[in-house]
Amino acid sequence: MTETAALSPYDRIGGLDVLRRITDRFYDLMESQPAFIALRAMHAPDLAPMREALPLFLAGWSGGPRTWWDANPGKCMVSMHTRFGIDKTTAGQWADAMRQAIADVAPPDTAIADALADVLDRMALGMAKA
Repeated sequence: MTETAALSPYDRIGGLDVLRRITDRFYDLMESQPAFIALRAMHAPDLAPMREALPLFLAGWSGGPRTWWDANPGKCMVSMHTRFGIDKTTAGQWADAMRQAIADVAPPDTAIADALADVLDRMALGMAKA
């Protein structure tokens, strides 16, 4: 088994520091780019709580510390988003902004960065109502 294969996706992406940088870039893009205006409109005016929560969710989800789950027992990310009326447009904007954020942060392990972008893309699109 190679060393890379033995590491969790969390470790391969660069840990919480890199996930925070990706998350911050994601929300910066959402706030500044006209292409993401519908996505931004779905969010609260203050993005600080989401900037704090998303990297913690991604950390536990990718094999790192499960801080988000410890603080949110029994919560499901998909269920938490059903009230927002996510459609294909906003799901696509979320996926595009996240893919751009990951590319801009440019984690050195490009294979895991690409895999993260792909799975988050599928997750976002899967939340879209028909």
